[in-house]
Formats: sequence, C-alpha cells, structure tokens
Amino acid sequence: MPDEDLDSKAERMLSAAMGGLTPHEVLVKTSLEENANVDERAAAIAKNRERALKLLEAIEKSQSQSSQ
Repeated sequence: MPDEDLDSKAERMLSAAMGGLTPHEVLVKTSLEENANVDERAAAIAKNRERALKLLEAIEKSQSQSSQ
C-alpha cells in the first residue's frame, strides 16, 4: 500500500505542476517559451553591443582630445 500511496501522491503533484496540460502540450509550451527567451537574449546582446560601441567611441574621443 505505501508504494501505491506514494505513486498517487507523485501523480497528483505531477498533474498539478503540468497545470492540467498533456505532456505534449507542456513540451510545446516550454519550447515556445524557450524560443521567446532566445529572441529576448539576442535583442539584449545587440543592445549591449550598441552601448559598448558608443562607450568606446566616447572613450576614444576623450583620449584624442586630452592628447592634443
């Protein structure tokens, strides 16, 4: 009986974690969320690169003015 009790508890916990979705639906949802994160990370990388280039330009400009 304890094994059946443990199995039913695990099944209920798994069902609650899946939010009533089927395993296939959970995989699709997770995949879509990961793709969204990839797009967000790519946008953040591009924005950080742009900021870094502007900072580098400002540093170079500052150095050239101080050497004159």
